[in-house]
Parts: sequence; structure tokens; C-alpha cells
Amino acid sequence: MDKERYVAYVGTYTHGSSIGIHLYDIDMEQGTMTERKVVPINNSSHLTKAHNKQFLYSISDEGVEAFKILPDGDLQSINKAGIDGMRGCYVSTDAKDKFLFVAGYHDGKVTVLRLNKDGSIGNITDGIFHKGLGSVAERNFRPHISCVKMTPDQKFLCAVDNGIDHIKIYGLDHRSGKLHLVDILRCELESAPRQITFSKDGRFAYVLCELKNYISVYSYDGSGKAPKFEKLQRIDTRMDEKEKTCAATSLKISRDGSYLYSASAGDNSVSIYKINKEDGMLERLCALPVSGSYPKDLDIFPDDRTMVVLNHESNEIRLFRVDYEKKIFVERGRPLKVETPNGILISRLYN
Repeated sequence: MDKERYVAYVGTYTHGSSIGIHLYDIDMEQGTMTERKVVPINNSSHLTKAHNKQFLYSISDEGVEAFKILPDGDLQSINKAGIDGMRGCYVSTDAKDKFLFVAGYHDGKVTVLRLNKDGSIGNITDGIFHKGLGSVAERNFRPHISCVKMTPDQKFLCAVDNGIDHIKIYGLDHRSGKLHLVDILRCELESAPRQITFSKDGRFAYVLCELKNYISVYSYDGSGKAPKFEKLQRIDTRMDEKEKTCAATSLKISRDGSYLYSASAGDNSVSIYKINKEDGMLERLCALPVSGSYPKDLDIFPDDRTMVVLNHESNEIRLFRVDYEKKIFVERGRPLKVETPNGILISRLYN
């Protein structure tokens, strides 16, 4: 049987020398990435893959763009679609790939677009502007939606608002693509929630708070008409909890669901936590520097032993070998130069 093959897609800002999404071939055994080509797109700030594994979607200056994933991992543009708003910062799909959700950081808007069977992006089905005022006048004084993600049971859309310290939870009409507000998860004032992710079994939610530099752990129950989130734990993301100039940036769970990774700008570090699968609680194994500036995103090789970190301001990608038993990660190889990397997605090839 042939070995599984993987590629990595890295979205970049293109106001400098970069021109789009960088495609890398992954060598799992060596723990390396080799750049193959760059696919042109304007300012790919975030990207996601359809659940059917056939299509990739990216934020762009034009709104959003759809690509067909070819057997060798290359990307073939399908179409572009506007979002009737300012440029988005996060994109995701529902499990049946019927709808595309876009988070608007600059205008505080959630946009829903219909997806067609050929992977192309269709019409806008709904668009909701958040309203309200935050408590940090110099930055978070108005809505900034930084993440939109469906709950694992596909009943609700979580819209994480970095500006007003809320996660607004919408019910989704799976036929019309319309949203209706069902609840609000209120976070600590000035905490600036940035991302939400769920455990592999869907029982727990992890919310990364950018300005307060911690992860909030919640139990999740979607069996009723409205979701139930119960806060279980709060755990710091910084190397030194006294450090005041940090900002939590990224949150990922390992492929086997046993570990959670969090990146932090300012102290330029990554923390790794062990997940207790019974109660969802986190135990921090390590918090170490990543030898670059502003780790904006990260991902883990499918063997869960190599971590990839995008250092946005130092224009590089660094790879680290992770040893969970020794509670450490060690850099391997030289950094890969790439201008202003924003987001990374590792994908299996199915040729």
C-alpha cells in the first residue's frame, strides 16, 4: 500500500513580494516542507478545506475565492465572490459543504454564502452586522468578528467577536442559509476572544482570548433548542504570566485529539497542553520560544510529531520536533523564507 502523501497550503499577504498561496510538499519521515509553487491570489488571510476534501476556500481582497484541489495538491481557481462588506479574516464551511461562512474583522459582519455542488461560491444568503461597544477605547471599541465556526453537531454557528467580548451563537436554517440569534456567550471584559475550537468528540469548547492571554475551557451541550456552555477552566498562554505585552494568536488541536497548541505574539512562544478526554481540562506541558516574531498561525503534521509555526513579522516558517514525554519541542532544519505568512492548512492527497 502506498504511503499517504500530504501538502501544506500557506496563505500570505501580497502587498510585498509574495503573490498568493504557497504550496509545500511534506516529507513526514524527515519532518520537512519543500515549496513547490505559488498560486496567485490577493491577500489570502485565511483558508479552509471543504469537508468533501475536493475544494479549498480562501479570503481575498475580492471577498472569497474557491479552488478545486487537483490530485497532486495543486489548486485550480473556480470562481470569486464578493461579500458586500470589507475584507474578511476567517472562513469556514458547514459539514455538508452547503454554506460558506465569513468573519469580518474590520466591519463586524457575519456573511453566509451558498456553495454549489461543483465547489463554486454562489449567492449571499445572509449578512449580519454586530452592534455594541467594547471597553478598550484604543482598540476594541466596536465589533471585530475574528472567527466563525459551526458547532460539531451542526446546529449552531459561533461568531467570535474580538471587539465586544462576546461569542454570538446563531441557529442556521440549513435550507435558506438564514441565521437567527439564539444565545450570547459573554466573555470577560477586555479579554478579546479570538478563536473557538471544539474537542474531537464535540463535548468541549476551547476559546482563545487574545488580550487577557488565556484559554477558557467549556463543556458543550447542543441537545436543546439553545446551546449550553459551562465554563470549566481558565489557563494561561504565556511563558511568563507576568508578561504584559503578549497577544494570543492561534489555537489548534492535534490530529488524535490528545493535545492543544496555542501561539502567542509578544513573547513569541507556543504552549502545548495535554487534553483530559474525560473532562476536557488542560494540563500545560511546556511553553517555549519559536525563534521568530509574531507566530500568527500554526499546524501539526498528521503524525502529531512535527509542529509548523508561521512567524508573520519575521517572514518565515519554522518547524519543530515535539516530544510530549519530555515536554519539549526542538527546532529542526532551517527556517523557510516566505513574506507575511497568515494561515496554514495541511491536506492529504487522494490521487
